[in-house]
Amino acid sequence: MKDVITRQTVVDKLAAYLHHELSLSGLVAWAETAFMDGEFDTKHFGVIRDVVARVGVADVRAFGLTWEDCERLLQRLGYSAHIRIEAAR
Repeated sequence: MKDVITRQTVVDKLAAYLHHELSLSGLVAWAETAFMDGEFDTKHFGVIRDVVARVGVADVRAFGLTWEDCERLLQRLGYSAHIRIEAAR
């Protein structure tokens, strides 16, 4: 049985990317695999499918993935992003 991809799954991947724990190519590869082989949570199927599809083309120059794009995608998933700036050590 496949793992169900939920809004939280997608948020966790975007967060890993924004925290530099996952490269853009890694995020795109995950999204491509998820879109082709994943089973999306039926409760939020449309938004999950749309966000995963958008992330899957983020490596194409015409699309890219800006901070603003990530904010909008997270908002569509029902989340918000905040930045915390700290002094370098």
